[in-house]
Amino acid sequence: MSSLVPSPWFLVPKKIGIMGGTFDPIHLGHLATAEAVREFFALDEILFIPAARPPHKLGRHVTDERHRLTMTLLATRSNKFFRVSDMELKRTGLSYTLDTMNELHKAFGSSTELFFIIGADSLADLSKWHAARELVAKCHFIATTRQGVDLDFSAVENFFGSAASEHIHRVTTPGLEISSTDIRERVRLGRSIKYLVPEAVEEYIFNERLYL
Repeated sequence: MSSLVPSPWFLVPKKIGIMGGTFDPIHLGHLATAEAVREFFALDEILFIPAARPPHKLGRHVTDERHRLTMTLLATRSNKFFRVSDMELKRTGLSYTLDTMNELHKAFGSSTELFFIIGADSLADLSKWHAARELVAKCHFIATTRQGVDLDFSAVENFFGSAASEHIHRVTTPGLEISSTDIRERVRLGRSIKYLVPEAVEEYIFNERLYL
């Protein structure tokens, strides 16, 4: 788990991918997307940040943070380019992405480029995010989509202007049709989740009797 204390200056990563989410649970789709983005954009590492209280999920039940954090650690431990931070879990109040980016810049320095990974559906709503224009100015956004799925970029360009072409990127990633919602429902119904989550995560879910 990352304490966000940077390495010695000569080892500090210059390009860090940020994978945020509730990870309830984290699954192979998250991992495949992160690895594809890391390779395509030549990122030094991917930092997975489980969210505490995402503003867009207020009112919904979210599994206890210690379980979500543990599952994220288990899922990422085999990839030397993946790290996990509990920074949002330690923060009080809502988890705004702008606060996270400010904290990361403070930890790693302004010369480090941050690349926040989002799905195509989130790109369409990016203009509605808290302090959206300031946020896009502070970091890059990578919108992931599947082969054959086109993203309508015109509304994004209209809202963000020149920052859209400079700081918002699109990339095609492996089309793994996996969702955390479906996994939770499968567990509730007693159906298999094998090959949807890493084996260690599957074992943890059943040992802790999550989603029943």
